[in-house]
Amino acid sequence: MQQTQLISLLPDLATFILIVNEGSFTAAAAKIDVTPSALSKLITRLEQALSVKLLERTTRKLVITQTGQQIYDQCLLMLNAAQRAVELSATDHQRPSGALTVAAPEAFLNSVLQPFVVPFLKQYPDIQLKLRSVDGPVDLFRNHIDIAFRLTDQPDETLVMKELGQTNLVLCASPAYLKTYGRPQHPTELIHHDCLYLAEHNKDHIWTFVHEGESHTVEVTGRYAVNHSQLRLNGVRHGLGIGIFHDFVVQEALAAGEVEQLMTRWTIKSSYHGAVVMQYAQTQYMPARLRVFIDYMSEHLPCLLTLNSD
Repeated sequence: MQQTQLISLLPDLATFILIVNEGSFTAAAAKIDVTPSALSKLITRLEQALSVKLLERTTRKLVITQTGQQIYDQCLLMLNAAQRAVELSATDHQRPSGALTVAAPEAFLNSVLQPFVVPFLKQYPDIQLKLRSVDGPVDLFRNHIDIAFRLTDQPDETLVMKELGQTNLVLCASPAYLKTYGRPQHPTELIHHDCLYLAEHNKDHIWTFVHEGESHTVEVTGRYAVNHSQLRLNGVRHGLGIGIFHDFVVQEALAAGEVEQLMTRWTIKSSYHGAVVMQYAQTQYMPARLRVFIDYMSEHLPCLLTLNSD
């Protein structure tokens, strides 16, 4: 296909992204003030130009085809490049301004990131900060996120990564619980205890411990499960059982003697431990608002994470 033909397809490809994101011709049409039938004809025209089926139309919804998904992913890169081109005017010497969307795991957002929000916004009054609590992998392009914090030993290799520190998982219980039910010395003993877990996924009650090449996977049970770190910590404080937390979540409670760490020889394996990293898309022209956020967090967070790991 010649370049002139590609240029004529660009608006249709951008509209294709909108239709997929909105999930229907009607919703997409309302966004750009056209009729649903006009968008249906646009997709038909685009399918003919590309000689592929992009969407399966049913009476209730649109379903993207396998080839359509691949084309959609490439179109997202195109749209992101166009957005970066528009932002070229925001050079580094200009005052940082505009909306910045940041995603982070719930526990990290509440315990580590949240205290820095007000000072950052006071220092940069023209930035509008949008925080999203997201546990697990996140698609920055599809979800329109500028930067994501992740707790992982397997960062996304397609994104730029800046490591801020390390986080470990801590097994703990209250002194009152341990006095009543005893202190477990080995992972297999946890099956006899009440344990608090996330209950977010069907395997959250399966805990794995490793020590000097020895590994034990335990299926725990308990009367209280919640996918919020502070609520779970409050349950442990009040003697409801044994819980696993990131070190930065439970640091103050440990220092105050409200909870005690258990089985310190064992390493707890999880998809939410390892390096604390910021990840963002590779770009030669970074908006000033993103640059100052990265610099601010790079200056302040490593100090806090170092204190928490001591």
